[in-house]
Amino acid sequence: MKNNKNQNNRRIVSVGQIVGWIAVFVIAVLIFNKPGAKQAELDYSEFKNKVSAAEVSDLTVAPGIISGMYKNEKGEFAPFKTVRMEDPELVGQLSAAGIKYKAELDNSWVSNILFNVLWIFLLIGLWWFIFLRPQRNDGRSAMNFARSKAKMQDPSQQTVTFKDVAGCEEAKEELEDVIKFLKNPKKFQKLGGKLPKGVLLYGAPGTGKTLLAKAVAGEAGVAFFSASASEFVEMFVGVGAARVRDLFDQAKKNSPAIIFIDELDAVGRRRFAGIGGGHDEREQTLNQLLIELDGFESKQGIILMASTNRPDVLDPALIRPGRFDRHISVPAPDLKGREEILKVHAKKVKLGPDVDLKTVAKGTPGFVGADLANVVNEAAILAARADKEAVSKSDMDEAVERVIAGPQKKSRIISKKEQRIIAAHEVGHTVVARLTNHSDPVHKVTIIPRGQALGYTLQLPLEDKFLTSKSELLDKLCILLAGRAAEEIVFGEITSGASDDLNKTMAYARKMVVELGMSEKLGPIALPNGEEGEVFLGRDLSRHTIYSQELVRTIDEEIMDLIKSSYARAKDIINKNRAAFDKLVERLLEKEVVDAAEIDEILGLKPAANEDALPQPAAQEPEKEEPKAPKADKPEAQQAELF
Repeated sequence: MKNNKNQNNRRIVSVGQIVGWIAVFVIAVLIFNKPGAKQAELDYSEFKNKVSAAEVSDLTVAPGIISGMYKNEKGEFAPFKTVRMEDPELVGQLSAAGIKYKAELDNSWVSNILFNVLWIFLLIGLWWFIFLRPQRNDGRSAMNFARSKAKMQDPSQQTVTFKDVAGCEEAKEELEDVIKFLKNPKKFQKLGGKLPKGVLLYGAPGTGKTLLAKAVAGEAGVAFFSASASEFVEMFVGVGAARVRDLFDQAKKNSPAIIFIDELDAVGRRRFAGIGGGHDEREQTLNQLLIELDGFESKQGIILMASTNRPDVLDPALIRPGRFDRHISVPAPDLKGREEILKVHAKKVKLGPDVDLKTVAKGTPGFVGADLANVVNEAAILAARADKEAVSKSDMDEAVERVIAGPQKKSRIISKKEQRIIAAHEVGHTVVARLTNHSDPVHKVTIIPRGQALGYTLQLPLEDKFLTSKSELLDKLCILLAGRAAEEIVFGEITSGASDDLNKTMAYARKMVVELGMSEKLGPIALPNGEEGEVFLGRDLSRHTIYSQELVRTIDEEIMDLIKSSYARAKDIINKNRAAFDKLVERLLEKEVVDAAEIDEILGLKPAANEDALPQPAAQEPEKEEPKAPKADKPEAQQAELF
């Protein structure tokens, strides 16, 4: 921090000096080019006539010019000037006419220097301050486009270690090899082993990939160069490749070191994906990066790390063995990981005795590290806004809902008629969700507007899930369509409030039929989806449709059958429980928020099973590489968006 402060001070001083020199230059120009009153130019003979008639005054006789005041045609005195001639009688005539005058020495050479030389020196000074002086101080200048913009951190400045990273223990274990190599490279070299040149961290946004890279540098105690991949590509051809070369040169001079490139897909996308044979600056930058990866050996003490959210779009030559040959997944944390992350972020926050971070972790499935950090921060802000001494459980619960659905909008004025429609819509979601066998338990239902939603039903799973059964997806479709079904049953009319539900329903139904093999007619097959995969223009144009018209028709029929049957099932559940449905609608209109216990009481059900009562499978040793599982989603808030 001290070095950064000194660097900022140097920049401020340099800017101040530049401004000072510019001000001097402008003042000099204004002084030497000071506009005066417009002077009439008289012939020397006319000037002599004016002298004879005593119609001139306040003369200044210089070696090359005579100036002063003369009487013009209007009888008014005005400034004039005339060229001085060799006239020995002039002084006598001026004395005889009683005209006052003064003489000036010949200083034209001084004026010429000021006008013709001084401004040149001023421009040279400005050029030196802008271009040369910064280059002497820290190696950067305005014309130095080819220098890397990577920020270097000395080992003494690095404060992030593995203690500050939680929720990704497997990734930390994989990175331990990198730390041990940087600390003791001879241990690996004596056995003939080589550490991977490149380590690729991939995962969803907010899972802590950048934080992991900083922690590796902090644990190893080596120089850390961090740069964004977008910084390499500029409008000038060849700048990106030059910056890549400069970055590796700096790292070699400060080895052992770690080079970290964030968002690698900005320059590492698959090559030759466009149309035409034009030169691509991004591809040249990628080619230089590949060359640099081949050019250094692990014994030089340089480790290249990078992060990306899209490993599927990276060029195969970049991620092959010998370059980025170690790929480390940084997934969304599980229950234990979320609890550890909350503990890390809650160190600087004063928590009340009623706050249980394990309970908060249970209520935030699918949250990544950035989401959990936001939850803790929002809770602290809410507590401070209420002038509390510590963060309470209510603050934490409200913070979780803020992250899921947005802040409350109690000031939004909604008519009684629309409130009843919203209540019926949300109770439809609630009743069907509570009465289906494979759905997540309902945590609460509310008609208080929050974010873009006019109301929502919050479901929280009892445990983290990595597999989803067909029965669960069918229940999901039924729950999504229950809001629209409730509107039709109660009011005999449908509204636009189910627009978001319908979009999600279509997406789930299509995924079941096309990708997951959950169609009775099509059987266990997965069909390529044109909406996913590579999104390159050239590759898209070369892709051919492999579906027959008959297959497309069958897919559409299966999707419609799923949606229609789920909609009919939702209506049937609501009709069979109409009395409890109407009672819950009235209770929701009265209280605006109804929790799980009250919902179960009205529906005549037992409370949802606790997680501890669920059968737990025997613990097994985790494998090094597990098959990819569907990403855990955040708890869904069924929304009535627009009415």
